[in-house]
Amino acid sequence: MTRSGRGGSSEPAGAAKPALRFAALTAAAAFAGVAQFASYQPTGLWWAAPLGFGVLFLAVYRVTDGAGPTGSATRHPTRWILWLTWVQGLTCYLFLLPWVGEYVGAIAWIGLSLVESLYCLLFGAGLAYLLRHWHRHPLLLLAVPAWYVAVEWLRANWPFGGFGWARLAWGQLGGPLAQWISVSGPALVGFAVVLTGFALSLLAHRRWVSGAVPVALALIGGLLIPVVSPVWSSGDDSPTLNVAAVQGNVPRLGLDFNAQREAVLDNHVRATEQLAAEVRNGQRTRPDLVVWPENASDVDPYRNPDAYARIQDAAAQIGAPVLVGAVTRDEEGDRNVVIVWDPQNGPGQQHVKKYLQPFGEYMPFRDLLRHVSPYVDMAGNFLPGTGDNTVDAAGQTLAVATCYEVSFDGAYRDAVRNGATVFTSPTNNATFGFTDMTYQQLAINRMRAIEYDRAVVVAATSGVSAIVEPDGSVSQRTEIFRQGILQADVPVRDTVTLSARVGPVAEWVFAALGSAAVVYAFVAARSGRSSRPGRSGRTVETARPARPTRTVRPTKQR
Repeated sequence: MTRSGRGGSSEPAGAAKPALRFAALTAAAAFAGVAQFASYQPTGLWWAAPLGFGVLFLAVYRVTDGAGPTGSATRHPTRWILWLTWVQGLTCYLFLLPWVGEYVGAIAWIGLSLVESLYCLLFGAGLAYLLRHWHRHPLLLLAVPAWYVAVEWLRANWPFGGFGWARLAWGQLGGPLAQWISVSGPALVGFAVVLTGFALSLLAHRRWVSGAVPVALALIGGLLIPVVSPVWSSGDDSPTLNVAAVQGNVPRLGLDFNAQREAVLDNHVRATEQLAAEVRNGQRTRPDLVVWPENASDVDPYRNPDAYARIQDAAAQIGAPVLVGAVTRDEEGDRNVVIVWDPQNGPGQQHVKKYLQPFGEYMPFRDLLRHVSPYVDMAGNFLPGTGDNTVDAAGQTLAVATCYEVSFDGAYRDAVRNGATVFTSPTNNATFGFTDMTYQQLAINRMRAIEYDRAVVVAATSGVSAIVEPDGSVSQRTEIFRQGILQADVPVRDTVTLSARVGPVAEWVFAALGSAAVVYAFVAARSGRSSRPGRSGRTVETARPARPTRTVRPTKQR
């Protein structure tokens, strides 16, 4: 249909308007993704994540309340919600995960981002049904964030053990919502972030059901309780353990840094010998425990007598047990281990890494993916451990979460339940260069410290190593790709926080409630369609608003 102008020209009626609105809504969703990314370290703007979700929900309202683009956007709001949530998620992951492809190419980074964004489509599908059925019910305030927790739980657990790196909780350091992690883990923090964003969007929307405003204000006020009083803290009167973290550094950047395995081991031996010399000279206190990073000895000390002797000599010089990150090999396969190396008795207990990184430490579909990337055969064939993530050393039960393991709830939780009083996190981030990966990982450890009221000693081959206090603050840290030694008295605590007690139960409850709400809304929507016959026996969607008609006035005849 065309509209005539004074000059006799014609143009499609409102042709540009839908395209402009499409661009505006897409830009809003992309902004929401950038905002979520900005909440993570090293940017660390915790408030950006709730803001981003608020903007996302406002964009969604534009296509569900009749204010959205004309045509397909009004007739098919579900498609639009899927599009907006997908754009938000993909944008966030593209900004968050470039480190994945630092040395293996963009295909790994983009591929993982695309896979992770598929979960956002699932969230969008459920959100569409929730808004359609519960759109004027106060329970929607709880159903939407509960559904997000359900999707986040799925992403963090499936497939290949899941990928929990992008959980909303990791971006809340320094904010009031971070303290809730000690109550029910990362799930409650993620719930709080989405709830805050959703409540803010309702306040900004101003056309919601009466009663939603006071409910939203009450919920936001409740979430800010930790600003006044921390949810969990056992105080500062705990005994201490003197711990040193050794960052030996690597000879060069890139995937082949461990081609000089002897050099990496030598760096950590020499740094420990330097620490021992400073102790003898009175410059330092003798530590109770020394922590080496993951892969500090990629030379199997059980098979290489020289490596064994060098580690034993370093432990003897420092006169304290050393946690040695090593790779061991036998007829069954390779294992990523952390060995308790006693200065007198040599190697003892060990933790075998059980949460392995797919496509890195082992390669699913190796034969198939070999045709996609030449880096496939560089992935390892490591075997997972089965322990409880603890070792005994220096008179304490220590938690050990090696690198990638920190993102899995079970690693530190199992350790706390088995008596761990201090957390250690040996890690090797050299294969990710100068990217944000090491800072993102440190943020996860800082949140775990808050969750379980424990100090965390992070020892990295190339950085960032850190001493993390139980409140999540960092008292000491190294520079990246520089050799360094950290030493501190860390508190020894046996607190069992509520998160450690309830374990995954709270997350399961949130996920179950969110899923039940979506299923109920879906069934109700399908029942509504089939119960109202339209013309010629067809069914119509009861939730779809009727398109307004335009009254055309007759023109006067001259």
